[in-house]
Amino acid sequence: MSAAETRPAPPVRTPDSPAPVPRHTRVLLVVAIAVTAFNLRPTVAALGPMLDQVRVSLHMSAAVAGVLTALPSLCFAVFGLLAPALARRIGPSATVCAGMAAVTLGLAARALAPGSAVFLLLSAVALAGIAVTNVLMPVLVKRYFPDRVGAVTGLYSMTLALGTSAAAAFAVPLAGALGGSWRMGLGAWSLTAAAALLLWLAQLARTARSRTRRSAAAPSAEQSPQSPRIRITRSRTAWALAVFFGLQATAAYATMGWLPQIFQDAGISATESGVLLAVTMLVSAPLSFAIPALAVRRPDQGLIVVVLGVCGLVAYTGLAAAPAAAPWLWAVLAGFSNSAFPLTLTMIGLRSRTGEGVARLSAFAQGLGYLISVPGPVLIGVLYQREHGWHGPLAFLAVLLVAQIFVGRRAARPCRIEDELDALAPPA
Repeated sequence: MSAAETRPAPPVRTPDSPAPVPRHTRVLLVVAIAVTAFNLRPTVAALGPMLDQVRVSLHMSAAVAGVLTALPSLCFAVFGLLAPALARRIGPSATVCAGMAAVTLGLAARALAPGSAVFLLLSAVALAGIAVTNVLMPVLVKRYFPDRVGAVTGLYSMTLALGTSAAAAFAVPLAGALGGSWRMGLGAWSLTAAAALLLWLAQLARTARSRTRRSAAAPSAEQSPQSPRIRITRSRTAWALAVFFGLQATAAYATMGWLPQIFQDAGISATESGVLLAVTMLVSAPLSFAIPALAVRRPDQGLIVVVLGVCGLVAYTGLAAAPAAAPWLWAVLAGFSNSAFPLTLTMIGLRSRTGEGVARLSAFAQGLGYLISVPGPVLIGVLYQREHGWHGPLAFLAVLLVAQIFVGRRAARPCRIEDELDALAPPA
């Protein structure tokens, strides 16, 4: 087979496609997408290092703290499912703008929360905004950059990883610089969310101005003609992507939550354990940019799924057998394995022909995927408490990773959900 035969076909214009976007508008969109991605994890990542201070200050019980740690996955699942309906009603850009408004408000207001119940509620407001934005970012990439899906998804994934690392690394120093108050340390992240909100407001204003210049007959970039409803639950590819997303999220949350404890139990200091976790998170930043660009050049992304999975299996083996022997190597390999997240986002964009299809696929894969990821870190904690060691929990993660490789190869097959569903439809 020649190189020309394996090269992805150029994007096809459909009724769902937006009108051509001017270059300066595309630049604004790229900046807005990148700044938004930076703000999709500090709500969670900045809280972890200061959770003890928050609990003491708000007299938060251990049960409420447990709910708080499970809240991100639950909100991402529940509110993410609402994103396609909102996008159809007001447009994807306006929905993301509303999402960033919720993040800004939630972060700023929860810093003033008088008690744990209000803190929990306002955290849910911010997480709801993140949830709808999570789902619609692949939609915006597909809609406005159909010829640059890999590059823009890579930029989005890389800045998301940088935002996560920055929040985890600077949450405590930032609070110290602002007077030692966790309220100021957490509330400060609302400023970066506000920057993203301003960019989307500028984008909406520019879109409104350009819409008035076009003929009434021209298709809008934000509200396209109604396309046929997609019965996403009938697609095997959609189910494979959802399970793949859930398993990789389980591994990522388990790594963020438990990797420092694994190293500390092996005799490594708490400071170095924190640095090793930061290394794991930072490794994924350049990979988050490179992997989507590589994935779009291949009709089948199965090889990438296998390579990332094998890196994780080697990391788990090393952590179980000799965690202190080569901790930096295990941390780097774990970071490689966690780069399955940008690969999943890229595959979501590649597995549908239309923006409507990407929206439904993204909502289904992320909504169900985050639900799948909820019990994993909890089960790992139960196994650790029962065994007082890490062989059982790491073996459990290895089994999940083998399943992730298997289902990921199914999700990586070169097909579109519309073609798959058309094949299942009864003949007219």
